[in-house]
Amino acid sequence: MVSMRCTTAHHSLLGSPTCLARPRRWVCPVIRAAVAVEAGAQAKVSLIRIGTRGSPLALAQAHETRDKLKAAHSELAEEGAIEIIIIKTTGDIVLDKPLADIGGKGLFTKEIDEALLNGTIDIAVHSMKDVPTYLPNGTVLPCNLPREDVRDAFISLTANSLAELPAGSLIGSASLRRQSQILYKYPSLKVVNFRGNVQTRLKKLKEGEVHATLLALAGLKRLKMAENATSLLSVDEMLPAVAQGAIGIACRSNDDKMMEYLSSLNHEDTRLAVACEREFLAVLDGNCRTPIAAYAYRDKDGNCSFRGLLASPDGSTGILDFSFLFFIKNLQRTLFAFYHRKQHFVTFMILLTVYETTRSGPYSFDDMVAMGKDAGHELKAKAGPGFFDSLQ
Repeated sequence: MVSMRCTTAHHSLLGSPTCLARPRRWVCPVIRAAVAVEAGAQAKVSLIRIGTRGSPLALAQAHETRDKLKAAHSELAEEGAIEIIIIKTTGDIVLDKPLADIGGKGLFTKEIDEALLNGTIDIAVHSMKDVPTYLPNGTVLPCNLPREDVRDAFISLTANSLAELPAGSLIGSASLRRQSQILYKYPSLKVVNFRGNVQTRLKKLKEGEVHATLLALAGLKRLKMAENATSLLSVDEMLPAVAQGAIGIACRSNDDKMMEYLSSLNHEDTRLAVACEREFLAVLDGNCRTPIAAYAYRDKDGNCSFRGLLASPDGSTGILDFSFLFFIKNLQRTLFAFYHRKQHFVTFMILLTVYETTRSGPYSFDDMVAMGKDAGHELKAKAGPGFFDSLQ
């Protein structure tokens, strides 16, 4: 027997992203997975309730988590021991606006965090790139699963790469990180907002709404849809989002049993790389209005190599407008008549380069967090306070 349920939180989009108040809820039919029924038709109490978004990719990640837990702990392999509960988030509900326009942080995690804190679920499975740099009080994130391929996939029906697209071609993407890097290298292209899950975006592409789109290869692989990729962009061509390809699993900080389960799944190399990248993001106070990219990995010598990037949405580090007076002097009388002896203003636009930095050091938690922090402070100082003000 399969039971159906979902929870949707109603709240102000302008509310604090750290608000932990219990939301009002309504009940409607959706899939609820792995509910066991004994001979007497009475469902067993699940040992672990996994909270997740309801997109195919989110469910694939929840299923991967479930399968790893079953493989690692015999008691969880029993029927009904693990239950998957779907929770709608703000990012799932508001689909007609760019993420940057919705505002705030935690657009894909806030409602799941609330369900974790109020006991509706026991663990929460997240795409780490969606997780804010803070965690709500009372929660911890002790586990990262092994990281998937961090590269972005280029998908088009008319070209094999970004370089082959003719001027004026439309690229569909809701990511300001991708937009800034595309326009920095290919200013003749146009990027338009492109929301929805992987299947929705591929459908829009096939219907001709855009000429191409970019998707995380990790998501395509987890959905077993990697064959849709036209080509792959190297990290030199397109630096990935912070923690792209990594799955994070959170639980309540006072739940020792869940922390024990999750610690058995943790992939330490991934956890350290994600910690380095998120420290970089935290220093820059990144949000949906800030195009930031970062990648930390273990190099061939066993050390950590890190690269970080900060840009403005249009591919520059910000457009600086300087308006100043100039006076018409020493001109013929006809010119004076034309200008009526008035002062005129001229605006100059200065486009600067994208800020990038690199670091290298020991592959250890303290060293990697220090690298991420130092790199963030470097780019923050280079950009200056006016850069961040321009993104508000």
